Amino acid sequence: MNHNTPITPRPLPLASRTGRPERLASADQLRALGLPAGEVAARCRPGGWQQLLPGVFLLQPGPPTSEDRLRAALLYARRTGAVPQQGPDAMITGLAALTLHRFSSAPPLTALERIDVLVPRTRRLRSTGWVRVLRAAESPEPVELTGVPVAPVARAVADAVSGLSDAETVRGLLTEAVRGGHCEPGGLVRELSRARLLGRPHVVDAVDALLAEGRSLSEERLYEMVRDFALPDPLWNVDLRLPGGPHLGGVDAYWPDQAVAVELDTRAPRQDDDALWSEYTRKREHLERLGITVVHLTPRKLREAMDQQATVVRTALMASSDRKPAAYVVVLPR
Repeated sequence: MNHNTPITPRPLPLASRTGRPERLASADQLRALGLPAGEVAARCRPGGWQQLLPGVFLLQPGPPTSEDRLRAALLYARRTGAVPQQGPDAMITGLAALTLHRFSSAPPLTALERIDVLVPRTRRLRSTGWVRVLRAAESPEPVELTGVPVAPVARAVADAVSGLSDAETVRGLLTEAVRGGHCEPGGLVRELSRARLLGRPHVVDAVDALLAEGRSLSEERLYEMVRDFALPDPLWNVDLRLPGGPHLGGVDAYWPDQAVAVELDTRAPRQDDDALWSEYTRKREHLERLGITVVHLTPRKLREAMDQQATVVRTALMASSDRKPAAYVVVLPR
């Protein structure tokens, strides 16, 4: 008897959610089906099954597809022995996640040498082969793309950047995240800060470009809102001062006849965020004591509910006739 002859595989009662035979299985799933380790090893002879990762098997010959690699990484991360967790147990993150989010600046799955998987911090799991295991103190809520749980964009970008040293690549990912409307600059910088990446010079340079990109987009949407909803033309990007007195601060739009100002909140959450917020609050309170109504808009509000924000501004303009006249202020170009 030739012991090197592959065992003819018999069908396994494993089916995916689509009803098709499952291409992958974990050692625990195979054991639950009654296949002893010896038979699994025999099926993994040349021309048969393949062990892609520890405890994860491709149940047919031939190279694994990109989808096989994604699902194998998740199977590896969900192996038996994990302590039950609240919330998601594993999701794809990093460059692979951004590819699934359809980032043009992320490489195709076939070109990725590594797939990042995000798991809870308490999991005892090591990176192996082409899988890099990353841990989260608080796992974000995944998005399901092509049937695979995927980290949201801000977290996926931070995880991708943690493994990149090329400044141009980092800048491209951050810019696409904001320009493509995937996430707000503040949320993205918050994830980079949480991952302790803001100490890397090439990341800091990319963040500065990101914030400039975010403010530019927000200003364009503010111009669009005034134009499309037929609001009166304001004075754009001006500084306010008391006559012969102190500087009151800059605003993004100001209607002097109605004493209404609009300010875009494009702050980046950095270490001095509390101080910046306190300074912003003091400025707003000072202006309002002078009778100037300050309308606070965020990039997300402008992007997702521009009509509602236009109504807020219009209401503030119409209500000016019911208020006491505001203090006279000097308006200067910023």
